[in-house]
Amino acid sequence: MPSPSSFSAAAAAPLGGERELVARLLERRYGAPSSLESGPSSALLGSLLSHRSVRRYLPRPLAPGTLELLVAAAQSASSSSNLQLWSVISVEDRERRRALSEVAAGQTHIVECPLFLAWIADLHRPTQLAEARGVGHGGLDYLEMFLMACVDTALAAQNAVAAAESFGLGGVYIGALRNDPERVADILGLPPRAFAVFGLCLGWPEPEGAPAIKPRLPQSVVLHRDVYGAVDTADVGAESRAGGGPVAAYDATMAGFYAEQKMDVPDGGWSLHSARRIASAAALRGRDRLRPVLGRLGFALR
Repeated sequence: MPSPSSFSAAAAAPLGGERELVARLLERRYGAPSSLESGPSSALLGSLLSHRSVRRYLPRPLAPGTLELLVAAAQSASSSSNLQLWSVISVEDRERRRALSEVAAGQTHIVECPLFLAWIADLHRPTQLAEARGVGHGGLDYLEMFLMACVDTALAAQNAVAAAESFGLGGVYIGALRNDPERVADILGLPPRAFAVFGLCLGWPEPEGAPAIKPRLPQSVVLHRDVYGAVDTADVGAESRAGGGPVAAYDATMAGFYAEQKMDVPDGGWSLHSARRIASAAALRGRDRLRPVLGRLGFALR
């Protein structure tokens, strides 16, 4: 059975040093050797670069206190105006998990993982606090406050994931809770003005068939300096090859990754796969109705 640190340090064993580990991880993250290996290095950077989505877990409980430490890490994330507009629910009842799995198109890891967390954008608590202090709360009716709550929730959850991975745990976010927010609210007993932004599975990764590090877009596509620059889409849509623009090169990298991982992704590359995901309201798989649903959950969104 692997030690608690084996997942995050798996690539480190044969490398003989922190900098070598970071260099190897950068190559995996971008699908090609990187000049970034000459920059600063740290164990935390190595852990972050090692991130991958884990959906298969060992039947092994987490150490006592793990949940509470993850919440402490989450609460250490930045929070706009220190309003702390989030809550988290540890879903332990198996039948509730089964119901959430049904909402999420049958993702069985929701039921099987040792720890499942539902992350809540929470404007209910500030409503209660304002009323207790005899202060109005009309500001909560505006889109800005809902956006702040979602940002706070995401920052907190990612802090928890980073902490979990530093322990050797692995996990995967479950955005499919947004397939039916009203049913999720019923399953979790959410009050008005509380919305499940996503779920999170966590546990000890199953070593057999462990997922690979998925390559990301080249930094030339996502990193801009001073002003937003045009993205070079040269040769996107042409036969995948590494000699085109950066997106075309990434399509080729991802085609190799999909083949290596035996993932059933239609031909056409990452760019076409992503474009189809946003092609129409139907492509949102029911989430195009999110705004009226949020209204029924108590969010005015003015």
